[in-house]
Amino acid sequence: MNKYFQSTTLLFAFVLIAHAVTAQNKKTERKKEFYFSWGYNKEWYTNSTLKINQPSLGNQYSFVNIKGHDHPGWDEGLFTKAFTIPQYNYRIGLVVNKEKGIAFEINFDHTKFIFADQQARIKGTLNSKSVDTTINFSQPNGFYYYLNNGANFLLFNVVKRWHWYADKKEKVKIDFLGKAGIGPVIPHVENAFFGQKNKQGFQFGGWNIGTEAAIRTTFFNYVYLEYSNKIDYARYSNLKIYEGTAKHTFGTYEMVLSLGFTFPAGGKVKK
Repeated sequence: MNKYFQSTTLLFAFVLIAHAVTAQNKKTERKKEFYFSWGYNKEWYTNSTLKINQPSLGNQYSFVNIKGHDHPGWDEGLFTKAFTIPQYNYRIGLVVNKEKGIAFEINFDHTKFIFADQQARIKGTLNSKSVDTTINFSQPNGFYYYLNNGANFLLFNVVKRWHWYADKKEKVKIDFLGKAGIGPVIPHVENAFFGQKNKQGFQFGGWNIGTEAAIRTTFFNYVYLEYSNKIDYARYSNLKIYEGTAKHTFGTYEMVLSLGFTFPAGGKVKK
């Protein structure tokens, strides 16, 4: 509770300072803006196919039409654990043309994908023999597949902002934002198939593309809340498994809520 009180006090002090600075610069306008935000997210995934290739074992099979789910973490007590353990996200951006609302942004989502316990269809070649059957995919039976320390989407976005509302003194402003980008995925790969575990760890494992629509409410020109809806398509390849690699492709619908700060950049001009 003490840490929470200190954080709240610091945020309140920051807002007061920002308001004072704004009052002193009523006749100026920023040419550019730098912004940073931190928040948390929730995901839903499409059904997908996980392809396994283990040449030395005579295995080349797929788990077909599997179901996956996320692991938010923030719903288990946000202030009782390190703030980077739940599914989090950050945005770092630069508004390069304020008049036209154009920005460039580094957009990272620490998302988690878990191959849910289920009756999974397995099809292909297993131990050099054809197979097309259903198995009970669960950890007690020697199966698990986690991107639980991150499916980890990294995007380099182009952002367009549209102003919608501002009060007379511009203490509160509301903007709509559209974002689109492409970048690598950086998964943490942890799995076991038929009891054979991989050496878990982070890796560059493919690429993703995404689009995002957001509404941003800015207070005193410096502090903002942003709520966004995002669609992402990720293709994972060469994921490390025991004696081989895996490929995996899925789509994601994501909701994100962030707290951000924006600062002047590139000088100011008079209004």
